[in-house]
Amino acid sequence: MLTSTQRDIIKATVPLLETGGEALITYFYQLMLDTHPEVRPLFNEAHQANGSQPRALANGVLMYARNIDRLENLGGLASQIINKHVALQILPEHYPIVGSCLLQAIREVLGAEIATDEVIAAWAAAYQQLADILIAGEQSVYDAIAAAPGGWRGGRQFTVLRKVAESAEITSFYLAPTDHQPVIRHKAGQYIGLRLMIDGKEVRRNYSLSEQADGVRYRISVKRELGGLASTYLHDHVEAGSSLDVFPPSGDFTLNDHIKPLILISGGVGITPTLAMAEQALESGERPVTFIHYARNGQVHAFSDLLRSWQQRYPLFKARVVYAERADHEVYTPDAIGFPLITHLEQWLPADRDVDVYFLGPKPFMAFMKRALKDLGVPEKQARYEFFGPAQALA
Repeated sequence: MLTSTQRDIIKATVPLLETGGEALITYFYQLMLDTHPEVRPLFNEAHQANGSQPRALANGVLMYARNIDRLENLGGLASQIINKHVALQILPEHYPIVGSCLLQAIREVLGAEIATDEVIAAWAAAYQQLADILIAGEQSVYDAIAAAPGGWRGGRQFTVLRKVAESAEITSFYLAPTDHQPVIRHKAGQYIGLRLMIDGKEVRRNYSLSEQADGVRYRISVKRELGGLASTYLHDHVEAGSSLDVFPPSGDFTLNDHIKPLILISGGVGITPTLAMAEQALESGERPVTFIHYARNGQVHAFSDLLRSWQQRYPLFKARVVYAERADHEVYTPDAIGFPLITHLEQWLPADRDVDVYFLGPKPFMAFMKRALKDLGVPEKQARYEFFGPAQALA
């Protein structure tokens, strides 16, 4: 348990984390992945290469240190981490590896004059406190998932029923358990984990569920990312009849129980979880849904036929689509051409800004939406977002 003296030491290291936290965490990742290759499948190499994962963890460590006396100020950060860990099946035995490498990195990067025995002891206690919180939270989620109808623990074999090209870049995979037993009914907005074997190496990835729950199957819709190891493998090598190892649904970016007007805003492949959210809201028949989607052009715009059919079927549904550019042979007429503008939201949001908004897409896109929604008077607590990959600060 942290002593008051140790808390003071942690708080005293905040300035160091503010100026050098990312360099420290980058070194930590290099150290851990080199000395413990068994944990490599738990980390996305692309996120390591572009710095987003070290940046996200550095920000998380900084937030933890700043609020070491007031952990309640961390808000939903712990829940986000727990859900990401559950989707990848992080286990208690992984935590000592992370802890020992983190302490070694602190000592080696900061040097013996700064990283004294007292500092290392304080950070060891602080890390153990956080690890205990996360392990307990993850265990609770694992137990609840396993006990739910159709639930399970660890990997479960699924068969690809169908593989459907939704656009030039996005392909859907319809998955059903090989044992033909029910599957847990996920919440709209959640994601599953996949364990893949690619060139003899284990790779784990999370993918949003793009269809509301039916207790029988799941659908993920995957964008082929340039240089993306897992997405390229799924697009090029996984076909109908293939088997995939699937971890249970997780995630807390889910619809609330309100009946306020629902605004779903997505950019690119960010459309995938919003489809499940829209479907769930529409079938309840209790709230109007405005679906705003931005795509590069019509050739990469996935699910355009579905949006068109929903507009015909559901009086409470309205789709608004913006293309950054025009392309040949487009089959969907967009509402605008160009980049996201605040005038789009001014026109398409209800005059009464007491709405629930969910938005996701590339980081610059989400940063713009967060500012624009605030400027237009949408209450900040009613504008929720989630990252694909490591969580980052939206300036």
